[in-house]
Amino acid sequence: MPDRGTPWAGPSGWGRWTALALLPGVVCALTLLGLDHSGGQWRLAIGLAGALALAGALSACARRGPLRAEDRTHPAASLWVYGLLAYLLCGDGLLAALVSGGPDGPWPASPALLAAPSFAVLPAAWCAHLFSVRARRALADSRGPAGFAAVARPLLVTLVGLFAAALTTLYLLAAAVFGEENDGATGAHGALAPTPGGALAPTPGGALAPTVTLGTLLLVARLLTVHGFPTAAATGLATPCALEVLSCASVLAGRLPGCDVLAVPVRAVAEAWGAAAVPALACGAAALGLLAHATVALSRASAHTLSPQHHLVKEKPEMTPQSAARAAASAPAPACRHRGAAR
Repeated sequence: MPDRGTPWAGPSGWGRWTALALLPGVVCALTLLGLDHSGGQWRLAIGLAGALALAGALSACARRGPLRAEDRTHPAASLWVYGLLAYLLCGDGLLAALVSGGPDGPWPASPALLAAPSFAVLPAAWCAHLFSVRARRALADSRGPAGFAAVARPLLVTLVGLFAAALTTLYLLAAAVFGEENDGATGAHGALAPTPGGALAPTPGGALAPTVTLGTLLLVARLLTVHGFPTAAATGLATPCALEVLSCASVLAGRLPGCDVLAVPVRAVAEAWGAAAVPALACGAAALGLLAHATVALSRASAHTLSPQHHLVKEKPEMTPQSAARAAASAPAPACRHRGAAR
């Protein structure tokens, strides 16, 4: 049975939040279509309008449905998320230009990098929904914390793996649609190749590895936030964002007299594996760290027994599955208490 405390969990709610989760992808597709058929000032206007509409659609998905976190979000979480998305879209080209001694002009941005994560909101919402429903069901059926953890941990890892596979498929489809299938399957986007002017530029393949690692990081961070661990989620998002900024800053700092050594690590990684290796390594390490933390934090009964009005999980004592189930069954509805008080 759907959880009565979760208004989007019933069959009548599935269609609403599923349609809402499709909205970012639709907005992105319409924006890219408009950019492809426009030019000059119209192109700039369509780009700005599309960016604002996409940000609004993502915010709506974060306020409703399985990805909703009520008032548990960290104040700086949105800043880290948009910073990571901005680097995914433009950072590889910027880093490649910096390594080549530029930038000497605008660098290319792949439409697939925007389309795939936008459409991935739908599988992310379904993974969050399935995790919440299956975990609550396991909580009611288990006989102790160990039994519940034995179900919750593989469930979390499986759903995260399914999301990564779905995002990989979405990216490969988007790369094929936009003619970027070269190197898309190997994640070789950002490999530095010589240009006619002698500089180095990223190859036109797709950034599969950074896209999948960032999407996985965002999903795990959102699951932690939804279930009451916003500080851990914000830390996991801030770390790769800072590393990406420092990677570009270190290349710039290496141009100063006597500071060449500062640019050596990033330059070596970019020239060996491509500029996309930097965000792939940063987001991949952060995603693995957050997933390891989530397998422990989200396998506790208290992570699945909070209503939106309660405090964060870290401020509540640990509950056994039996006590959590009894508390949920014995708690009267607010309307019943009001009727009793009226009598």
